[in-house]
Amino acid sequence: MSNFYDKVAVLAGDGLAAFTITEVAATLTVATLLIIYYSRLVKKHIIKTKLSPPGPVGLPILGHLLFIKPDFLQYVTKQSQIHGRIIKLQLGRKVYIIVSSPSIAKQILKDHDAIFANRDIPVAAIKGSFGGLDIVWRSNGPELRKLRKLVVREIMSNKGLDACYEFRRREIRQMVKNIHEKIGSPINLSEQIFLTTLSVTISMLWGGSLNGEEAKLGLEFKDRLEEFMKLMGEPNISDIFPMLRPFDLQGIESKAKKHLSWFYGFLESVIKQRMKLGEGPKMGDNKDFLQQLLELNQRGDAKTSLSMMEIKALLLVSRLNFEIR
Repeated sequence: MSNFYDKVAVLAGDGLAAFTITEVAATLTVATLLIIYYSRLVKKHIIKTKLSPPGPVGLPILGHLLFIKPDFLQYVTKQSQIHGRIIKLQLGRKVYIIVSSPSIAKQILKDHDAIFANRDIPVAAIKGSFGGLDIVWRSNGPELRKLRKLVVREIMSNKGLDACYEFRRREIRQMVKNIHEKIGSPINLSEQIFLTTLSVTISMLWGGSLNGEEAKLGLEFKDRLEEFMKLMGEPNISDIFPMLRPFDLQGIESKAKKHLSWFYGFLESVIKQRMKLGEGPKMGDNKDFLQQLLELNQRGDAKTSLSMMEIKALLLVSRLNFEIR
């Protein structure tokens, strides 16, 4: 028996290859570990498949990317009619669950919203919200609840909105004055309304107005914001295949960084200018959005105050929301 363990021979062609007991044991161990690993992998895949909602058959790696038609809603509607009210689509490495039932959507979005609150943030949105510090993209948790509570209670309340009333009134009166001065001349009403809306937005956010140099900065802010919105809505291969993100194949991340750098400098100058002026532009009890945010920053209490980075993210996303509306 000892001779058997000491010399295990295997014929290989015309020669004789001898293996020691150590080499045989090592080979058997590696083979056993590989079998265990792959059996667990297959078992996990089977369990995952059973728990996942039904859906159309996709391709390896790509999933359903090649099958999605230009009209995504029509494609999803057709697949829901085939596979049911809850279906699964895999786009690259991302899995999407599509719900086409109002009652199920209510359970997800209202009854169990805390469970489904978090989501993957697109690369462009991460850059545009200073790393997800705003209300839209921040992960669900204590910090998000604090931010929502402060913004809703302190700024978006009736008192907070009334504090901006005089700024809105000022810009509307200026528009009426401009139109009155052009009596007898053709007026581009669409352009006039757009400029007034932009001016009202800027006035409410940080008390500025579209006059002189501020007009150029405001218009550049608008143009860059429009470009940034396109980046956020553009399909990005880095979002579908996260492993490719370091390569930034479409250049979306680098473009977002470029815009963010400009936004950062612009908002930094606006905040510094406001802090030098002390209370800033006020008309009685009227305060613009920035002034209210700065007051929250100066409280010094972690539970009821905002950081400067949070203020910048809120200013940027607020301007973005105005733009969308």
